[in-house]
Amino acid sequence: MAEQKKFVPFVSSETNMAEFTIRALIIGLILAVVLGAANAYLGLKAGMTIAATYPAAVIGMALIKLMKGTILEENFTRTVGSIGESIAAGAIFTLPAFFIAGIWNPFFTPDHYMISAAIMVAGGILGIMFVALLRRVMVEDVELPFPESIAAAEIHKAGQHGTGGSKYLFSAMGIGALIQTLGQFKLFAISWDTLISVGKGNILFKSPDVSPAYMGVGYIIGPRLAALNFSGGVLAWGLLTPMIAYFKYYNQELPADFNWANTMVQIWKDYVRPIAIGGMLVGAAYTLWKMRKSLATGISRSVGDVKKAASGEHAEIRTETDINFKWIMIGIIGTAIATFFIYNYFAQDVVAALVATLVMIIAGFFFAAVSGYLVGIIGSSNNPISGLTLSTLVVAAILMVALGMKGTQGVAAVLGVAAVVCVAAAVAGEMLQDLKAGYILGGTPWKMQIGDIIGIVVSAAIMFIPLLILNEGDIKMGGTGFGGDKLPAPQASLMAILSKGIVAGDMEWILIFVGMLMGIGFIMMNVKSPMLVSVGMYLPLGTTFAIFVGGLIKWVVERIDEKKNFNDPQKSRVENNGILLAAGLIAGEALIGLLFAGLAFGEVHLFEFTANPSFLVSLIVFAIIAWLLIQIPIKNAGKPDDPAPPQVSM
Repeated sequence: MAEQKKFVPFVSSETNMAEFTIRALIIGLILAVVLGAANAYLGLKAGMTIAATYPAAVIGMALIKLMKGTILEENFTRTVGSIGESIAAGAIFTLPAFFIAGIWNPFFTPDHYMISAAIMVAGGILGIMFVALLRRVMVEDVELPFPESIAAAEIHKAGQHGTGGSKYLFSAMGIGALIQTLGQFKLFAISWDTLISVGKGNILFKSPDVSPAYMGVGYIIGPRLAALNFSGGVLAWGLLTPMIAYFKYYNQELPADFNWANTMVQIWKDYVRPIAIGGMLVGAAYTLWKMRKSLATGISRSVGDVKKAASGEHAEIRTETDINFKWIMIGIIGTAIATFFIYNYFAQDVVAALVATLVMIIAGFFFAAVSGYLVGIIGSSNNPISGLTLSTLVVAAILMVALGMKGTQGVAAVLGVAAVVCVAAAVAGEMLQDLKAGYILGGTPWKMQIGDIIGIVVSAAIMFIPLLILNEGDIKMGGTGFGGDKLPAPQASLMAILSKGIVAGDMEWILIFVGMLMGIGFIMMNVKSPMLVSVGMYLPLGTTFAIFVGGLIKWVVERIDEKKNFNDPQKSRVENNGILLAAGLIAGEALIGLLFAGLAFGEVHLFEFTANPSFLVSLIVFAIIAWLLIQIPIKNAGKPDDPAPPQVSM
């Protein structure tokens, strides 16, 4: 039998090249904080995050090249820079749930900040330790394609020849920030709605929100998924809300000043959203079920991987050296002790805290392994972190009830377990993705792992601040904070409602059950993503409508590709440039949105062009964004005989 050819990285293991440098670390930490804050903004508003690997790769590469740095410095910067998105995902899926469940009201106190930082640090370090155990087997597995890791590595390789898309990313960031700024200054209307009366019934029609970020999300996920997401909005606002309103009020004498618009919104909140949560539950379970073979394989392999890691077969080769096994074990034990004190803080019960810690370690390890395995198959962008977290939450809630935990303390303990596991799984998936890219490029694993630990600590120390600014800023602008119209935080809301429902018995089970039956109906109709449809029902219509518009723009680009008979390299260039533009729009709006939320938090009065801005100007803004996302990628498709670029998919 022929011996398998040994893999040779882009930078050989014998090469002594600058990698873990102060400038690379500082740039990476800045990117981790900035991209983490941008994803927190996007996730709380749209229920989605974007993979930070590609923006971190492009920006880090551009800055390191200006400083005449090395490709391994670029790899290190991308690794540290992308970890903030994972911390943000873990934070937004769980921390707002403490506020929504009424446990943290107000959201900020010094204790809440400290415990949030502790949760993120504990979960993040646990994820890194588990990945350090599993790295060698998983990154060298030829059956795991790691599509996004390969794309990220190819971006760095292409940058060595002078090609890169940083100009598209930075330009779009400026445009997204400018549009958001002009909207805040009321040069144009951010949204528009009107009530349509049909006999005794009414339908509240809403326009898409003028949001570069939402349109960028729609462009990235494509027309099919954007349409699925919007179909949930159509079901919620075109069917369920008007139907419930009709049967509730059709035979009642209503006062002349009865506000139908506000009534429709309240019905959507009180009735339709719980139905959507039932659909989200089934959607999460269905997603895990479809991945059952991958999940089972990941779990069964994880034990064997640990045995191999513990065997002491540590290679002295630079590109194959992880954090020492002794320090990995110390890290896991130290994290377990820290989480015990966290859970005891919540539960005020030593036995419950011990059980919660045990659940966290077991679930954290298996879901970190599963998360890494799924990233190897489908990439971190499609990793079902919320579904994995939901499974942990249900198990933890049942155990807390069995131990006699009730009320606020029981709910808080459940959310604490879910939060640590969520962060650990998110970090593990992202870290393994970056380690695979480093494996291809010739990076040093232990240096990347240490860099990510530093990135986790810094991101955890800062991540609570953008959450606080967004929540308090929304409240001071007349909103309700997390769980409201402007910051729906669908995953966190689901966590809060489920934990309260199981532990405290405070749930409208009939609406949840109806939603679950609806989700089963979606599955029977072969709907591609019942979860995405249900999330669309939960989000405000203006959000899903704007995402749908972005998907339509991507559809137009795809039709133009076909009409012009572009070959595969040209289509790849159009795809890559479009994704970088869309990512820039998202980052630009998110960052300037955080700035305006901070101004509202500080009660700073903004300049306004007019008290009642016109939506006609908004249509011009839509046209500008559409032109940007269509014309620039098509115009820069290149010649048919140009070499193919690395394929970027987010």
